[in-house]
Amino acid sequence: MAIFRQYIAPLLVVLVFIVALVATSARIFLPSDMAAPAPIEGTGMIMPATTIDVFSLGK
Repeated sequence: MAIFRQYIAPLLVVLVFIVALVATSARIFLPSDMAAPAPIEGTGMIMPATTIDVFSLGK
């Protein structure tokens, strides 16, 4: 168990950090229109407010 605590666990933590760093740094190389957050658009679909409305729509 000491080998896991001394070598494997810190290595996993460093690897996760490096993967997260690369993933966030990759935004620099994206085209400018892809680096922005995704736009939020309305779908035009109105959802019923309750589950009773869902069952009444099927009739």
